[in-house]
Amino acid sequence: MVDLSLYAIEALLVLDGEGKRIYTKYYRSPHEKPEQSSQQHKTSVKQQTEFESRLFKKTHKQNAEILLFEDSLVLYKEYVDVSLYLVGSADENELVLQQAFTAVKDSLDLVLATGIDKKNILEHYDMVALAIDETIDDGIILETDPATIASRVTKPPSKDAPINIELSEKGLLSAWGFAKSRLAERLQQGL
Repeated sequence: MVDLSLYAIEALLVLDGEGKRIYTKYYRSPHEKPEQSSQQHKTSVKQQTEFESRLFKKTHKQNAEILLFEDSLVLYKEYVDVSLYLVGSADENELVLQQAFTAVKDSLDLVLATGIDKKNILEHYDMVALAIDETIDDGIILETDPATIASRVTKPPSKDAPINIELSEKGLLSAWGFAKSRLAERLQQGL
C-alpha cells in the first residue's frame, strides 16, 4: 500500500549558471523520522551542496525537463544564467509535481517583470522568496495559480494603508465628513 501524504516536495533550488546556490529550500515532513527519510543524504549543508553540484552537472545543457536522479524525481528548467529545480520523491505523482513547478515558474515570470535571470532574482530576492513560500510551505503545495501567487506577493496590504489627513481647515472638514459618513453606514448596518 502506498503512503499518501501532503508532503510532496523535497526541495526547491535556484542555482546560477555555474551551479552555485542562489536560493535553496529543503523540506522534510515533521512526522517522518530522519532514518525513514527518502532524502537522508541531504541533511547537512555539505551534503546538500554536493547533491546540488551533482544535479547541476547532470542537467546542465540538457534538453529534458524531468529526470529520475538519486531516488528523486527532478523537474528543471534552465534559463540564460539560472537553473530552477523542483525535487520530489520518486513515488510522487509526476503531474502534481509538474503543476507545482509550473506554478513556481509562471509566478516568478509575473513577479520578475523583466524575466528570470540571476541579476533580476538577486534584485527582487524578497519577492522571489515570497512567491516560492506562497506556492510551497514545508513541502506542501498550497497554490498552483500563478496569477494568485503573484498578486499576493506584489500587492501591498490594504488594511494598513495610511490615510493622509491635512491639518488645515479643509483637511479637518473632510475628516469630519469622512467620519460622519462612516458612522452613518455603521448605524444603517446595525438596523
